[in-house]
Amino acid sequence: MALQIVHACVNCCACVEVCPNEAIYADTPHFLIDEAKCTECLGEYADPQCAAICPIECAIVNELGDPLNPPGSLTGIPLEKLIELGLYKAAA
Repeated sequence: MALQIVHACVNCCACVEVCPNEAIYADTPHFLIDEAKCTECLGEYADPQCAAICPIECAIVNELGDPLNPPGSLTGIPLEKLIELGLYKAAA
């Protein structure tokens, strides 16, 4: 199991210092997670530390592609409102 950092990442560097396994590294166009080192913080923390500190929704996903900070989770804006404003597109 390993998490992934995806295109929503803005390279803020917040996750790099909190990763207990030093699995996060700089790359272009955004940071990446070394899947050989990532343990998802299982057994060490209640939540993956990279996602706990990440200020960007949908930047870190699990092995199924599900965001650990889904739309609206950090802003408090309901998903329905994000869709209404055109800030998020629902799956077809």
